[in-house]
Amino acid sequence: MAREWKSAEYHRLSDPQFSWGLKVIKKLEGLRLRGDETILDAGCGTGRVTAALLTALPRARVVAVDASENMVRAAAVTLAAFGKRVTVEHLDLLRLSTDQSFEVIFSTAVFHWIKDHDRLFANLHRALQPGGLLLAQCGGGPNLKLVRERADGIIRSPAYAPFFGNWQKVWEYPTPEVTAERLERAGFVDVATGLEAAPARFADVATFREFCATVILEPYLERLPPELRARFLDTITTQAAADDPPLTLDYWRLNLQSRRAPVRA
Repeated sequence: MAREWKSAEYHRLSDPQFSWGLKVIKKLEGLRLRGDETILDAGCGTGRVTAALLTALPRARVVAVDASENMVRAAAVTLAAFGKRVTVEHLDLLRLSTDQSFEVIFSTAVFHWIKDHDRLFANLHRALQPGGLLLAQCGGGPNLKLVRERADGIIRSPAYAPFFGNWQKVWEYPTPEVTAERLERAGFVDVATGLEAAPARFADVATFREFCATVILEPYLERLPPELRARFLDTITTQAAADDPPLTLDYWRLNLQSRRAPVRA
């Protein structure tokens, strides 16, 4: 089942994700689109990035989808001012239908929450019109390696281990090389992938702790009783506060760009 999010908290805390999304929009603007394309925002969250996308391309039509009902409800409010230029739908990207096709598929900070990338890319390829563009960014490679190692160390300790007997990873952080192979296997052409460091530093302990609880560590916390959740977060936060620089998350972004092959005359 898709993860359900605390959308109000995410909307307030997601400045790092929003800043990365703006950079991807800037890249999209530089690709010389007509400007009136039909775009799929594949994982719109609360609509912050979608609103910036609609503003940057004022003649575009956007279908904004997300697998979280809470996110979809929040996005509908965020994007209401754009009227008929945007449609917001509750939809899992692994269940894309063939009823609609798009000239552009745009996505930021989403694909790493989907573990089956072969199926994901096959679905996105089918959803693109011939010659259509896929431009996306997600976590990749060593993304959040430090906090993940710390969390996994904690859950192996005796107090936590009973709650994680069948624990499996909840992220997919592939390398650029693996992602390129998957895109090509799905039928994409003109494939380009690459990693960039994007560390996020927080001003205070409280914000760091809430960000981790809402954005990163909720899959761990949902397995724990209330009395252990606070201890888990306190341990992660105390360790991060002692880092140099302190209260910093080691984000790495995987950029990917490709196209569906055009129809040959």
